[in-house]
Amino acid sequence: MFPSYDVIVVGAGHAGCEAAAAAANMGSKVLLVTMNMQTIAQMSCNPAMGGIAKGQIVREIDALGGYSGIVTDQSMIQFRMLNRSKGPAMWSPRTQNDRMLFAAKWREALENTPNVDFYQDMVKGLLIKNGVCHGVITGLGHEIQAKAVVLTNGTFLNGVIHIGDKQFGGGRVAEKAATGITEQLVSLGFESDRLKTGTPPRIDGRSLDYSKMEEQKGDEEITGFSYMDVEKIKPEQQRSCFITYTSEQVHEILRTGFDRSPMFQGRIQGVGPRYCPSIEDKINRFAERERHQLFVEPEGWNTVEIYVNGFSTSLPEDVQQKALRLVPGFENARMFRPGYAIEYDYFPPTQLQFSLETKQVSNLFFAGQINGTTGYEEAACQGLMAGINAHLKVREQEPLVLKRSEAYIGVLIDDLINKGTDEPYRMFTSRAEFRTLLRQDNADLRLTERSYRLGLASEERMGKTAEKLGGVETVKTILKELSLEPEETNAWLEANGSAPLTQKQRAHQVLLRPGLDIMSMKNNLPKVANALSKYSREVLEQVEIQVKYDVYIEKENELVKKMSQLEDLVIPETFDYTKLVSLSNEARQKFTRIKPRTLGQASRISGVNPSDVQILMVYMGR
Repeated sequence: MFPSYDVIVVGAGHAGCEAAAAAANMGSKVLLVTMNMQTIAQMSCNPAMGGIAKGQIVREIDALGGYSGIVTDQSMIQFRMLNRSKGPAMWSPRTQNDRMLFAAKWREALENTPNVDFYQDMVKGLLIKNGVCHGVITGLGHEIQAKAVVLTNGTFLNGVIHIGDKQFGGGRVAEKAATGITEQLVSLGFESDRLKTGTPPRIDGRSLDYSKMEEQKGDEEITGFSYMDVEKIKPEQQRSCFITYTSEQVHEILRTGFDRSPMFQGRIQGVGPRYCPSIEDKINRFAERERHQLFVEPEGWNTVEIYVNGFSTSLPEDVQQKALRLVPGFENARMFRPGYAIEYDYFPPTQLQFSLETKQVSNLFFAGQINGTTGYEEAACQGLMAGINAHLKVREQEPLVLKRSEAYIGVLIDDLINKGTDEPYRMFTSRAEFRTLLRQDNADLRLTERSYRLGLASEERMGKTAEKLGGVETVKTILKELSLEPEETNAWLEANGSAPLTQKQRAHQVLLRPGLDIMSMKNNLPKVANALSKYSREVLEQVEIQVKYDVYIEKENELVKKMSQLEDLVIPETFDYTKLVSLSNEARQKFTRIKPRTLGQASRISGVNPSDVQILMVYMGR
């Protein structure tokens, strides 16, 4: 009934969709197996993409030729660039999206991707022989052959949903859990554990009084995520979000449900996300806080459904309802569905190679929440990398591994494999030591050429990147050569609180002054306007960042060079750490289990001291 495939992707969430698209666009014959064709690319929680550090990841996915950025731009209902008041390394794009349109656009993109087949069924097991995965077994009993398999099971592996003292199996509300895979992998020697996540109640927007809330509008300029020319909404079309707050009264009502809370009564064993705690967790941990912020977010263009960001909960339904009705603007709130918590299996990611292939079983790849991450963006980038590397493995080619200095994606995978995680992992800018280099504005300049050489990024995408790069270098040269006279410049400088020129100066030097920007310079100085007239805003802003932050960028590049010396020192695969009696016990155990490929990787393993690395260097003859 089924042909043999190059790659089978199990699960059609954000990780599965990117994995299928990447492998197929590189030339693999792909089967995407999902338990429900109607929930492809479902935004299970918040209908939003991006945010702090996550926005950088979506731009990296786009630069590499993934679809998340394009689909996000096509379905956005609001755009904001967060952290504009800080330096450009911290700028993070974020969109509010139409939940149903997002899923529809993803499905449309996949259906228009040659080489992708679909099948609706549960995968209950894997075909594994002599340590090699060569297909899947479905709930209907089909054995489907493949050269590689990518597991992106999300929260479905033995998923259990909790609402108050009720609990039932499910991978998402109204969707059944997936069984069989965990048990099989554990029997093969894999280690598995449990994590927890949650979601807030959904509310009928017609029952809310927005006059009691603060309006939060979108930006006046929409950048978007994709570097391609995707048609986006106009700024004036954006839907507003709103902000309101809990109160001590709300907290009191919530506390009345603690005796029926699955979290406080020990029914939930899995660890929840530290940086996205439930409302009951927040009022328990931060008892001194009198109120917590809630974001009231629309779910789409043509729906009244509202997502209450900040009110994730698994308390009993009646407690949720009573507490919400004490929130300003929610006095008459009607609930579409209660919030709930979900527990699910994951596999500690130290069991993976950098390609996201498992160490135990060849040709088997894990991506997304199965690796202990949380968030659409973290899942999508893993899916993209697993899809790329599954394709490369099938063709016996070297995997694509991004370094920490090349991408947030590299930071994420390096963190997971070296440090593991015992709580849902979320990306932050603080996790990236080279964040001045890893900005959202330059992901295309960092990554597109590598993807193009692999055959994923298109000719058109590479052409746009080359054009931008050429424009940036030309404008930097123009600014270094263009002289500005005091008489034509001083009125503008004084209007911006900057000291007047006493003699002519290069435009490059003037731009270095604090408080001045290239767009203002172009709009107010005819000589500059004439010289830069044909260059896009994107090119000009990239030039400004490179000029103003040149010293910091250069410092980070020097640090990268120093660190890369350790990355170049490869540890033989057969290295026997048990013979190194001078190593600490913890380092010896972790080196043996993780098998670091380089001294650089060894130095980043959690619990390893600098002295352990020096001992390793000595034994390697360095």
